[in-house]
Amino acid sequence: MDEIIIGWLGLYRLGQRIVMGAVFLSASVPLPGRQGYETADPFLIREAVSALVEVVLGRRLLVWGGHPAITPMIWAAAERLEIEYSHAVCLFQSRFFEDQYPEDNQRFNNVTYIDAVNDNRNDSLYLMRQRLFSAYEIEAAVFIGGMEGVWDEYEMLLDLESAPKIIAIPSPGGVAREIFRATEGLPGSLEHEIDFSTWFYHLLKISTTDERSNRNRVPGQAR
Repeated sequence: MDEIIIGWLGLYRLGQRIVMGAVFLSASVPLPGRQGYETADPFLIREAVSALVEVVLGRRLLVWGGHPAITPMIWAAAERLEIEYSHAVCLFQSRFFEDQYPEDNQRFNNVTYIDAVNDNRNDSLYLMRQRLFSAYEIEAAVFIGGMEGVWDEYEMLLDLESAPKIIAIPSPGGVAREIFRATEGLPGSLEHEIDFSTWFYHLLKISTTDERSNRNRVPGQAR
């Protein structure tokens, strides 16, 4: 029989990982000429990502596909909160972007690298996202800023058999603002809010008194 472990991150089955309560982050700072650039506020994007990390780190497993503008922010937050990065965040990267990895990738040992597909960018990203979404039980997906890839991740998540709760933050702009307007059930008052921490605590149902754990690591991590 498979060994079952119940811990602060949820429920695990060694060999066939089932992680309950994982939070998926989809975020990037849009580049000129790309979708989402005209509405994006890079400062607010960074503020929102920082707020999410402050709320989630050590309380929920944070999973995502790295972006060079975001990875250093999450690493810095983990150091500030004295949370072991490899215990609290699981990062997926496609080898298609191997020459663009941020230096922070070398500072922790919990990166899952997915091989490129025929040197094709779109196919490689699709495979990486597919592997990520099949490796974890995503309870909530948070969208901040973003370009075309953020919309792609949103659509893939909606196609899952058990779609996660969608939390799109509109005020920093980017594609996340479009997702917010396409998503039913999010409070209309969120449209112009910049008190990101308060909203993340509320929408993710995390309490300010929830303790942060720095003890456990997800067993059986994919490689």
